[in-house]
Amino acid sequence: MMLLFSFVAGVMIALVPHILWLLSSIVGRVGGFRVSYPPFGWCALGLVLLFWSVMAYGYFIGRWRISTTEMEYSHSSIPESFGSFRIVHISDLHLSTFDDRLEHVQKIVDRINALEPDLVCFTGDMVTTGVEEAVPYTSMLKSLKARYGVVSVLGNHDFLIYSHTHRTPSERENGVNEFVDYQKNTLGWKVLRNENISIIDESGSTIYVIGVDNINGSEQGFRTIERGDLAKAMTDAVDGFRILLSHDPAHWSHQVVGKTDIPLTLSGHTHAAQIKLFGWNPSSLMFDHTDGRYDIGDQTLYVNIGLGCTAPFRFGATPEITLITLHPSPHPSE
Repeated sequence: MMLLFSFVAGVMIALVPHILWLLSSIVGRVGGFRVSYPPFGWCALGLVLLFWSVMAYGYFIGRWRISTTEMEYSHSSIPESFGSFRIVHISDLHLSTFDDRLEHVQKIVDRINALEPDLVCFTGDMVTTGVEEAVPYTSMLKSLKARYGVVSVLGNHDFLIYSHTHRTPSERENGVNEFVDYQKNTLGWKVLRNENISIIDESGSTIYVIGVDNINGSEQGFRTIERGDLAKAMTDAVDGFRILLSHDPAHWSHQVVGKTDIPLTLSGHTHAAQIKLFGWNPSSLMFDHTDGRYDIGDQTLYVNIGLGCTAPFRFGATPEITLITLHPSPHPSE
């Protein structure tokens, strides 16, 4: 599929200089001058070779790289005993795009475990179409280590809306339930479906992790599935430091910032369109918040651009692991 796309796209790119040459030639005949073909031909060849080189890099190299982003985060509601608490934030594994390369997922797990996190937060889209994608990687995903475990939410793909085997609503619902059971009982992860958990340390201090099912709530991006219920998820988690896991960053601007006092929200979903050029990525055409950290007043959103792909290609938008270190008092931001 990727080869076919690259070939077709290459042909279309090559057509552009040829169409320009044809139009110029027609104008030249009317105006009585001749337009030389070679510059247009060489331009077409150069553009196609450049495009194919970028595609080859993104397919063979770019999607297999891993970067670690470190972020220091401070807030007045973080308990003193949670100073230097380490959260690893990952998102959008889309395991089908790893081509059954077990060693790559093992590399990701080893990178995360080496960071010695207190908590791992996964913000959705483990799979693209179905739970069968995760099965080859079960032992590796089970070996993710964190002091307080792994907490996850469901992204749009996790609801199997792109599945070819779950065609009816009831089949999809059963598939989602099986997938949640797989995460909970096979992997040992805590799946938050419009609910929250409290993390209590040795001193008795508490922070809350709130998780919602996929929700966009705005006109940003592509409308997929709306299953999130923030009010329900916040039940009994009304005081103290709270972290919200919400797959789609559009949810933050629509329902969180300025409308709640949740300090920190973690999201994914955008992949930064899997392309970044000089800091710009195409997903900014659809989303207000596409990658990295955003601060409005006393509230912060971090958008992780994911570790996997929906199409097997990444250029510039390097697969990301985020390490967030909490501080209970003002700390220089990065």
